[in-house]
Amino acid sequence: MHNESISNQEDGDQNWYTSWFDTPYYHILYKDRNYREAQIFMDNLTHYLNLPEKANVLDLACGKGRHSIYLNQLGYNVLGADLSENSIAEANKNSNETLHFKVHDMREPFEEKFDAIFNLFTSFGYFENDEDNLTTLKAIKESLSEYGFAVIDFMNVTQVIETLVPEETKTVDEIDFHIKRYVEDGHIFKEIDFEDKGRKYHFTEKVKALSLKDFQDLMDEAGIFLLDIFGDYKLKKFHKTESERLIMIFK
Repeated sequence: MHNESISNQEDGDQNWYTSWFDTPYYHILYKDRNYREAQIFMDNLTHYLNLPEKANVLDLACGKGRHSIYLNQLGYNVLGADLSENSIAEANKNSNETLHFKVHDMREPFEEKFDAIFNLFTSFGYFENDEDNLTTLKAIKESLSEYGFAVIDFMNVTQVIETLVPEETKTVDEIDFHIKRYVEDGHIFKEIDFEDKGRKYHFTEKVKALSLKDFQDLMDEAGIFLLDIFGDYKLKKFHKTESERLIMIFK
């Protein structure tokens, strides 16, 4: 069996997410994410926002579209957008008259306007250039309708850093994913190493450790109004040290 090492850094690709999210292994590692919890979150969000029937909803960084599909089942016109062509090709199998998908860079605004824009499950802060986070927020704001609301669901970095598991192995589909986590240069890193079919793979996830204060500063600069903050998927109050999530509603 030939032993070949594959790394997402070897080809000079600075954007780690373009290669890692496009591999089947990303979806294998995370396939056990609690989807029922995600559905309850979307139920709670859409009720809280009091979205009109057939509202136009954008699921930004939608991956393979699981949440877009559920939002569409709730009765909304949904567009799922993601940078990953593979994910969008997969998502497109579920499209219908009121559910569409497109490859899109979240730094670019949309021509159409949305009643709600959802950026869920820590799908923000990936860019190498910090300026891109501001550009993305401005693009979200520009893509909202006059009465629209946007939601960013991010990790609560204070709680994540305090409870960081430095090393663990997760076995999914008979693949042992060796995971290391650490904080460096204001980013949270996750190194993922595994072997499959005689090949070694190495991927690095890197997300900027944005605090509520960081988001507030960015939003001020983007001319955004932060309306509400929640700390979990049941929309409980945000506590800096205890909350699992940082969920921000803005316009």
